Amino acid sequence: MMNLLRAFALCLSIGLVSEAVAQNVQPGPTLLTVRQRDALLCGAAPNAPGFGAPDSRGDWQGIDPDVCRAVAAAVLGDARKVRFFPLTSQARFAALQSGQIDLLPRTVTWTHSRDTAVGLNFTTPVFYDGQGFLVRKSANIRQATDLAGATICTFAGSTSELNLADWARANRVQYTPLVFEQNDEARIAYDNGRCDAISTDASQLIGLITAMRVPADHTVLRDRISKEPLTPAVRQGDDQWNDIVRWTIFALIEAEELGVTSANAEEMLQSQDPSIRRLLGQAGDHGPMMALDRRWAYNAIRAVGNYGEIFDRHVGRGSPIGLDRGINDLWTRGGLMYSPPIR
Repeated sequence: MMNLLRAFALCLSIGLVSEAVAQNVQPGPTLLTVRQRDALLCGAAPNAPGFGAPDSRGDWQGIDPDVCRAVAAAVLGDARKVRFFPLTSQARFAALQSGQIDLLPRTVTWTHSRDTAVGLNFTTPVFYDGQGFLVRKSANIRQATDLAGATICTFAGSTSELNLADWARANRVQYTPLVFEQNDEARIAYDNGRCDAISTDASQLIGLITAMRVPADHTVLRDRISKEPLTPAVRQGDDQWNDIVRWTIFALIEAEELGVTSANAEEMLQSQDPSIRRLLGQAGDHGPMMALDRRWAYNAIRAVGNYGEIFDRHVGRGSPIGLDRGINDLWTRGGLMYSPPIR
């Protein structure tokens, strides 16, 4: 028996039994539900520029909606088959737990308590961030501790509210919190002078500046008081669905590293590079191993582009927000974005 198990393990390691395994994979409960409904249900931030907000036509734009579109393309072959549900920070986890949505990419920070006690599984980070402070330039605030005695806007049911309290306690800074559920509510309160600063993820603060009456009057301090790995979440109890979402994100990262884009994906089907062939479904059974089509990743990349394209379009140099890649660059360029091998 042990010899048979060793032989099976060896065959699996070199891919000889992958086809047989793939042929026997059946859709799990979430994948089956999504296919029967013919639509993916996604949670969305009510208004987080760069990460999730409806445009003038009502179409959702941002990193998070594009993650949903990539998963819809991988699962259903059509990135348009997504329904977005705007959710507050306090309502988002209950919506996922109850089955109101299938996927929650809504600027969710991966934390220990959320991962272990809230019935969620986190896939892989799509953006590495840290909490900062948005202030008026005219206030001459140079560092976060200069906010002693200030009124600071933040968000209910978020890590931002908790991080702010921890930071203030550790640094013996007295402040008055003004807590909101929606980004727009906090932005308007700050713009109208009700608070001296807003504290949340620095990337979101930069996005909020673009919506101020006079954007040039505001800045984000250099201080970062937390780690915020923003990570799409799924319900616990369906490993296959967790794999599908995680590996779709990995495929977008791998595509950037291999030079596969939305524009050249069709041409890249002719590539003889083994890594590109596996990514695009020309070799191996990586889609069927998750009960998906062999071109699951190809469909996702064609629909939304690789990770770099998504970043640039919504928060990078090609967007009004204008962020540098920084730690969200590929590992080959000194960043943290890294996909395990697709093989």
